Amino acid sequence: MEHVDAPNDPGKAYRGDGVAPEQPVRSATSLKLWMEHTPSGTLTPMETAEYVAILDQEGRLLAAAAEEAGTGAKVPTCPEWQVADLVRHTGMVHRWAAAFVAEGHTSYHPDGGLPDLDGAELPAWFREGHGQLVETLRSAPPDVQCWHFLPAPSPLAFWARRQAHETTVHRFDAESARGGAPSEIAGAFAVDGIDELLLGFHALARSRVRTEKPRILRVRATDEAGDTNADGAVWTVRLSQEPPAAERGDAGDADCEVAGPVGRLYLALWNRLPFPALTGDASVAELWREKSAVI
Repeated sequence: MEHVDAPNDPGKAYRGDGVAPEQPVRSATSLKLWMEHTPSGTLTPMETAEYVAILDQEGRLLAAAAEEAGTGAKVPTCPEWQVADLVRHTGMVHRWAAAFVAEGHTSYHPDGGLPDLDGAELPAWFREGHGQLVETLRSAPPDVQCWHFLPAPSPLAFWARRQAHETTVHRFDAESARGGAPSEIAGAFAVDGIDELLLGFHALARSRVRTEKPRILRVRATDEAGDTNADGAVWTVRLSQEPPAAERGDAGDADCEVAGPVGRLYLALWNRLPFPALTGDASVAELWREKSAVI
């Protein structure tokens, strides 16, 4: 079965969709912001392990929600998908990512395609690949060398981070199909995911968020004090005819500001939820909605 594009499909352009992927962007700003998360200037093994732990948990939640919803259920957050499409896609991405680390591919390597599975076989296939990815990342040497497509302290740190966020967004998709209250997203992890999206994905030339007239979008977390890294987190995104230029901070005036709890902002920026609150020129937020899909 052919893959059905979903709104803001994390990582799609880098798996093997008939388009040559871009080389990693060595953005000094985005790499510096990520590396400043620790005094040593690099992600520690504990932090990389934390991404893997989140990936482990989120994959289990995704599989459980998919089973409860049923593979034929519609996915409200990705209207062109049924749960079967979601599970096939995420399971394929997990196997694709694991192969880079396990097999040491130092250049782009295509994915293995989508399986012709449905029903009870599909969640079982997903769990197998998810477990293999988790074990591969947990057991890989910290200095493993392989291809990756965003700035990172190391390839292992990149893949642990990327797959934790990939799986979290798609877990939310699965839970939207199941119905009921979705699982929480920790504030610090949501902040990290917004960093990855704004400072990583949209620093690439592939980003389609462009405007002839320069505009500024501000993204502001309104979480209460005490939520590590979330309290006061703010990003400024400068939009022009070039790829968006994002940075942490709120220097200068903005044409539009979107604000709210950081977990909701994280999902809104991935086009899974409406923006919690918006002030200023709504057309700037609409531009994001229309053009920010990672394709």
